[in-house]
Amino acid sequence: MMNERVPWQGWRRKGEDAGLPAARGPGSRRPFGATWWGRAWLEALEQRARLDPNRLSRGRSYARRGSVLELTVSPGEVEAVVQGSRVTPYQVTVRIRAFTTAEWDAVLDIVSAQIGRVAALLDGELPPEVVDDVHAAGLDLFPGAGEVLTNCSCPDFAVPCKHSAAVCYLVADALDDDPFALLLLRGRRRDELLSSLRSRRSTTAPSAPARQPPPPGIPARTAFARHLTPAEPATAAGAAAAGASGWAVPVPVPPRPMGAPGLPAAVRALDPPRSSGVDVRDLVALATDAAQRAWEFASGDGDGGLHLTFDQDLARRASQLLGTPELADLAHRAGVPARQLTSWAVAWRQGGPGGLSAAVDAPADTDEQALAEAAQALPGATIHANRVTAGKIQLRLGADRLWYRFDQHFNDWTLTQPPSADPRELVSPRPEP
Repeated sequence: MMNERVPWQGWRRKGEDAGLPAARGPGSRRPFGATWWGRAWLEALEQRARLDPNRLSRGRSYARRGSVLELTVSPGEVEAVVQGSRVTPYQVTVRIRAFTTAEWDAVLDIVSAQIGRVAALLDGELPPEVVDDVHAAGLDLFPGAGEVLTNCSCPDFAVPCKHSAAVCYLVADALDDDPFALLLLRGRRRDELLSSLRSRRSTTAPSAPARQPPPPGIPARTAFARHLTPAEPATAAGAAAAGASGWAVPVPVPPRPMGAPGLPAAVRALDPPRSSGVDVRDLVALATDAAQRAWEFASGDGDGGLHLTFDQDLARRASQLLGTPELADLAHRAGVPARQLTSWAVAWRQGGPGGLSAAVDAPADTDEQALAEAAQALPGATIHANRVTAGKIQLRLGADRLWYRFDQHFNDWTLTQPPSADPRELVSPRPEP
């Protein structure tokens, strides 16, 4: 239970190396906020609470170096012991406004109406949607401007001092260990919160209806009689299936897909929860892409890319972003160099999966006769594995038995034309448009 909470202990304890924290040591560069609520706390601390960013950066260094020796969370308050430059540690208090009883009642009324939220909280989890529930009650779970009040026994008159700022960062660790500490900071202990939710669910849950005997049932033919239409079975098998009455059920015509892919309406109407970390632009892009692929599948124009590998799907998406800054962002998120992904995107645009395979696969031995015929189309060409090269032109025979033309630009080979079964078509002069 929260009122029996053991104080959070830093990696260094009282009496150990008292004095100025070391410049190097355990956790000297570690990040804070391993959970969504820990990261949300830090975001509120650094952006919404409007604390001095210079003081916060110094406090972050103190927190990383092990200056916070002990930290305890209680309703609306955090108490900590911080080792500074003096032998005697400083006493630090960080206060956050606790919700009033009326405000908590408004929050719990909203949360208790969502059975999924209640189930998660009773299981010891803190779902991100609780933040939105608190916001719907006109409140914020995470602190805003003026809500973080600090006090320290050190002689520094700055607010916050570096010792208080260090404690603010270490609160993220306490939240990672126990997400209910966030609710405790707003004034409600875990056992009190869960008891209130259980009470609300038990008083609002409808009573179970009296059990009624099941209906006696009717024959299936009678039940579906009004849906049947007279039909003349075309075959003996059809007559047998229709039964002695000679009735048959017409096969419904499946609806045709829309003339063009659309975008799910909910994506435009509903933004993702603030605590999810999902950018609305990314969500719209993914939903639009999914709608396009679903439409292709429904209209019979391919299988919607369901068979694609990760690299193939990445190249497909990148091909739609050629010439835009979004391609570099996609490359960064996928962990692929932007120059390499651009090459993949060009290969996909020209030749689809076969073009990408020809661009990235290592040289492999293949049909010698086909290679010799291709070499005749390129005077002075050399043959290596499945590649025929003459100057800055290279023809590659893909696994699909199609030829792909690559041109050399700045020491890179780039697919420049759609594939062809005849290599001569790829090297013959193209007519002027």
